[in-house]
Amino acid sequence: QVQLVESGGGSVQAGGSLRLSCAAFGYIENMYWGWFRQAPGKEREGVAVIYTGSIVKNYADSVKGRFTVSRDNTKNTLFLQMNSLKPEDTAMYYCAATYDSTMSAGIFSALAYNAWGQGTQVTVSS
Repeated sequence: QVQLVESGGGSVQAGGSLRLSCAAFGYIENMYWGWFRQAPGKEREGVAVIYTGSIVKNYADSVKGRFTVSRDNTKNTLFLQMNSLKPEDTAMYYCAATYDSTMSAGIFSALAYNAWGQGTQVTVSS
């Protein structure tokens, strides 16, 4: 089982930027690896997901063009660069991973992931 540790959250004004990091400890090949967020009173939603055996990156419609997911292979770290932040981006952000390649629940479904980081808070003020 891979272990995930996030960092990089914080508070920023609307229009600002933040970069989140997720360090993975363990076997990370052939793994779906991504970012989710959960705002108070809302369900956890997928933001950006990669498959470590592919160059394909998947983004939720709400963040396309503003967020970029990337990976540092030498450090086993996943990043989420968040630009043009909006108040509605305020949430706890989680790094998640799974070896389940079937993805029957969908790549943006939290139910499909069985490894989670502790979360890092992102707050965007207007």
